[in-house]
Amino acid sequence: MNKLSGLTPPSIWSYFESICQIPRPSKHEERIITYLKGFAQLYQLSFKEDKVGNLLISKPATLGQESRPVLVLQSHLDMVCEKNNDTIHNFLTDPIRPFIDGEWVTAQGTTLGADCGIGIAAQMALLSSNNLIHGPIECLFTVDEETGLTGAKALEKGFFSGKALINLDSEDEGELFIGCAGGIDTVASIHYEAVTPPNGLFPVKISVSGFQGGHSGDDINKNRGNAIKVLNRFLWQAKQKYELYIADYQGGNLRNAIAREAYSLILVPAARKEELIIDFNIFRSDIEMEMILNEPNLMLSLESSDLPPYVMDHLTQTKLVNSIYACPHGVLNMSTRMPGLVETSTNLASIKIKPGNLIEITTSQRSDLESCKIDAANMVESVFQLIGADIRHGDGYPGWTPNPESELLNITRQSYIDLFQVEPIVRSIHAGLECGLFLEKFPGLDMISFGPTMRGVHSPDERINIETVNKFWKLLVDVLSKY
Repeated sequence: MNKLSGLTPPSIWSYFESICQIPRPSKHEERIITYLKGFAQLYQLSFKEDKVGNLLISKPATLGQESRPVLVLQSHLDMVCEKNNDTIHNFLTDPIRPFIDGEWVTAQGTTLGADCGIGIAAQMALLSSNNLIHGPIECLFTVDEETGLTGAKALEKGFFSGKALINLDSEDEGELFIGCAGGIDTVASIHYEAVTPPNGLFPVKISVSGFQGGHSGDDINKNRGNAIKVLNRFLWQAKQKYELYIADYQGGNLRNAIAREAYSLILVPAARKEELIIDFNIFRSDIEMEMILNEPNLMLSLESSDLPPYVMDHLTQTKLVNSIYACPHGVLNMSTRMPGLVETSTNLASIKIKPGNLIEITTSQRSDLESCKIDAANMVESVFQLIGADIRHGDGYPGWTPNPESELLNITRQSYIDLFQVEPIVRSIHAGLECGLFLEKFPGLDMISFGPTMRGVHSPDERINIETVNKFWKLLVDVLSKY
C-alpha cells in the first residue's frame, strides 16, 4: 500500500490503491461489493443491491441544492484478468500491485484494473467528500461488464431514479463519448478423435508471445498482431510440406481482448526436424520484418518437447487449421457517418482444447449498425459451418445511438472549455459500453461517457496517465456543480 501516495487528487488515488487490494474478477465481485457496502455504512449513505449484485449508493444534495435533478454516476466492478506468462498471480486471491512509472501508473505483470477501478474510485471520492456542490447523486456499480454485460442486462427498471447518467468507463481524456458499438459473441465447437501417433516423430512446441494485445474495440484498428493468426499461419504452411500432427493448440484468453500469446505442440518426422527448424527460422524472420514497427516485443520460439501420448486426427486438424486461417479478424468496415471511427469489426479471441477432446474457438463482433453486427457474426459462422462445427451466438448487446442535442453533453462540453480553454472531441466509441442496455430499460435517459487516458487496456501493459486523472476529476466535479 501507499505506492501511489502523493498523486493528485489524493482521494481518488487512495481509493484506487485500496480497490487494487481487493480481487474482483468478472463473476467474482463479492468482496468489492462487501467493501462498498461497508464504505456506504461508514459515511451513513443509503444503498441497495439487486438480485445479481448491482449496487446503488445514494448521496443527498448539498445544502441549498435539493431542487436539482438527480444525476447518476456509473462504473463497473469487475476487471479483466490478464497476466504475463512469467508472472505468478492468482486473480481470485492476490492483490494487484500498482506502481508509478514516470507519467503513468501501471501494475507488476498483470492488468491494472483502472478499467473501471478509477471510475469506482472517483465515485467513492465524490460520495465521501463534504466540500463539493452538487444535487442528489446516485452511484451505480454494475457487475460482470467484461464477460457479457450481464449486470447491466439484469438491471431492473426503476433501480435508479435519475434521468441523466455519466458513464465513467472511457479511456481518452479530452474526448466526450455519446455513442458506442453493439456487440455479439460467436463460439464454434468441434470434437476431434485422439489417436496414437506413429513411431519416428519429433515433437516441438511452437510459441508466439510478446504481442501488445489490447482491447478488441478500442485497439482493433491499430494494426496489432493476433498471436493465434500468426501461429496458425506457420502451422498451415508446415502442414502443406510435412506429415504434421497436432497434439495441442491454445491461444488467447478473453473474448474482448486481442490474442497476445499462443502455442501449439506439433510432431513431424524425425528425419525432417532440421528442415522444419530452418523453415521456422525463415518464417520468424518474415514475421519480424512485417510486424516490427507495431509489435517490437514479439517473440516466436521453437523448442523440443516430450512425446505426447495422443494427437488430433488428421481430418479434424486439417479443418481446424484451414478454418482459423480463413476466419476474419480485424476491421471489416470504417464508418461513413463518423469519419475515422471503426464501424464493424471482428476479433478472433481464443482457441482452447478442452477436456473431452473438444476444440472451442471464441470470436466477438462489434458494429455501430445492428444489421452489420449480425452480418459479421454470420460471416464468422459461415467459416466454421464449412468444417461442421457447432455454432452458438451470445445474446449480444445493443449499441448506443448518439444524441448531439443532449443537455448533459452541452453542460459537459462547456465545462471542459471553461476549465481547459480547449474544445473537447465529441464522438462515438467502437468499444461496447453498458449505456445501450441502460437506454433499453430507461428510455430517454440522457447519457455521456468520459474518463482519464488509459493505454494497453485488457492486457498486462495496462496503464493510466496520472495528469489526466486530475483533469478527469476536475471535469466531473465541475459538471456536478452545474447540472
